[in-house]
Amino acid sequence: MQEEAKIAVSNFNFYYGDFHALKNIGVKVPPRNITALIGPSGCGKSTLLRCFNRMNDLYEGARSEGEIIIDGENVVSSGTDLIALRRKIGMVFQRPNVFDLSVYENLVFGLKIHRLTNSKIVMDEAVEKSLNDVGLWGDLRGKLQKSAKTLTLEQQQRLCIARVIVLRSEVMLLDEPCSTLDPIATAKIEELLLALKDKFTIIIVTHNMQQAARISSFCGFMLLGDLVEFDHTGKIFTSPADERTENYITGKFG
Repeated sequence: MQEEAKIAVSNFNFYYGDFHALKNIGVKVPPRNITALIGPSGCGKSTLLRCFNRMNDLYEGARSEGEIIIDGENVVSSGTDLIALRRKIGMVFQRPNVFDLSVYENLVFGLKIHRLTNSKIVMDEAVEKSLNDVGLWGDLRGKLQKSAKTLTLEQQQRLCIARVIVLRSEVMLLDEPCSTLDPIATAKIEELLLALKDKFTIIIVTHNMQQAARISSFCGFMLLGDLVEFDHTGKIFTSPADERTENYITGKFG
């Protein structure tokens, strides 16, 4: 599959100490689309996701080989500015990780930490825009000083997505963002991601194959640290090239 790449991974291996977690990964992730990573638990989906913004560096004994090229830069090189990288590549976790601060302070926290602005007017505009982008401005415009912890789980996850937007990130990584949500809230988050895909390169890890089929344009199937297959989602789900992919999708294992 030949596509323009926002992220190009080649000959990439990752280790937690002696454990070989990712094995010779090669993939090109197209820009401004939703890419899904599927596969059984423990297959390396989240590990690969966290390699894109070097979150795995936090684990003692973690090391990698190979390249992850994002906009022409090998982000796993020793000279990478990790602060700039994590601003460019935002992450949304399985459970909403809102800070125990007001809605407003949750959103301007990153602007302050990255020293993007100290203007109250600019921050106010950024808060309004990001909340508009995630469909929360109407609900929260009069409640910006309310604790983010008091929001519903769906609202909290939307707020976490807004925190990525407010930093003007280019890539959005989501690690099973709907696993704690009910079906109605899940549908709303999926609708939001579809609305954002023209502005961001979105990569989502999900155990929900129906979700991957509904919202992604590209899909990768992982198994035991290998990226078995990567292609257009329709092809992965209707005519996979590898028997292991077909067996997983049809429920023979996983």
